[in-house]
Amino acid sequence: MMKFFAALVALTAIVGAPEMACAADAAHGETMARRWCAACHIVAADQTSGNTQSPPFSAIAKKPGFDAAQLALFLLAPHPQMPDMGFSRSEAADLAAYIASQK
Repeated sequence: MMKFFAALVALTAIVGAPEMACAADAAHGETMARRWCAACHIVAADQTSGNTQSPPFSAIAKKPGFDAAQLALFLLAPHPQMPDMGFSRSEAADLAAYIASQK
């Protein structure tokens, strides 16, 4: 019975994961973007400068096949081109939701 309960809890978590992605807070993502990302990326229409080596968030959001959930996973893993910001899962989801809003 205990194994069945554990499997049921795991299944609920897996099925509920897409709902958590929908609950991302784009407004919090904007705050994070302006604080952490604006030095390299153009993160909003009112920003006048960024690094020419880093794509604007609007260009990222307009890429064919853009998926906010995949971007959130990308943001969790360190990459040589980007500093490791140490985002939590919810912070990465919030930032990805904000980027998605920049289409």
